Amino acid sequence: MARYNNYSFTQKSKLDEDNKRRYYDSLLDPTIPLSYSDIYVITTIGDRLDLLAYKYYANAEFWWMIAAANPSLRKDSLYLEPGIQLRIPQDYNEVLMLYKDQNTSR
Repeated sequence: MARYNNYSFTQKSKLDEDNKRRYYDSLLDPTIPLSYSDIYVITTIGDRLDLLAYKYYANAEFWWMIAAANPSLRKDSLYLEPGIQLRIPQDYNEVLMLYKDQNTSR
């Protein structure tokens, strides 16, 4: 599931009516509740959010779930510093439902 699938874009004019561009409204990551099924890992050299998502969810596009579950991570990179403890939610279907509920009501 790509995050922007089935997400409508808005057209906003900039400077004048002839200069219309596509802009996506900001999507909100859900607050993911703690669960007994969550896995905790310590990052090592070379770990990236997309690689961990592929390892645990078999889908690299779910990297944002790990990022949302760990709000203290840097927001500008998929790369992770070694030695960070990460929480990896195991029930990704619940996370998808939370994400959909939060962003479709907007």
